[in-house]
Amino acid sequence: MRLLLVEDDEMIAESVLGAMRRAGYAIDWAEDGRAAELSLDNDVYDLVLLDLGLPKKDGIDVLNAYRRNGGAAPVIILTARDAIDERIRGLDAGADDYLVKPFDLDELAARIRALLRRRTGQKQPVYTHGELALDPAAHEVTLNGAPVALVPREFALLQALIEEPTRVFTKTELEEKLYGWGEEVGSNTIEVHVHSLRRKIGAEQVVTVRGVGYRLKRCG
Repeated sequence: MRLLLVEDDEMIAESVLGAMRRAGYAIDWAEDGRAAELSLDNDVYDLVLLDLGLPKKDGIDVLNAYRRNGGAAPVIILTARDAIDERIRGLDAGADDYLVKPFDLDELAARIRALLRRRTGQKQPVYTHGELALDPAAHEVTLNGAPVALVPREFALLQALIEEPTRVFTKTELEEKLYGWGEEVGSNTIEVHVHSLRRKIGAEQVVTVRGVGYRLKRCG
């Protein structure tokens, strides 16, 4: 899952970025309204965290333009504007939730999970591939019905593979799935994650396509 944080306060942004990365999300950061619009044009985000009082373009205007252009990702407004009419304005503009600063990071994470559960439920609630099953909403993986405990990056890696099980992903594509802008990624990071994932779900489950990348084993 990839998130976009739109926030001009560096201290708040660093706190949110750290918490979301620890939770296993890839998250990018836009510091003003114009940068947010350019980021949203890519249409790669599963959820947006949006401040309202932004430089260059107000958050409400960003949200209005995003919805008007067909943007469908859930949006949580994060703002110090706590007046009831401001909340109504944000929700009427197309926000799915509204959290007033200062907020608790655990509560923010819970609200993100709730919105992603609803969004996933509109598509495919559980991905299955052979004896593997992955439930994005519950953040659970099973192998032959038995639960498998994965750390966040392992879960994100398996989700990327199981969403498109016949596709061969390059290392660069997997890095983009697992990490946000500016995060330092070592040259062998993906190999380390693949090795750890194989230890937990079976070495045969993740196939190396030499010179290209990785995919799940073929079923049937």
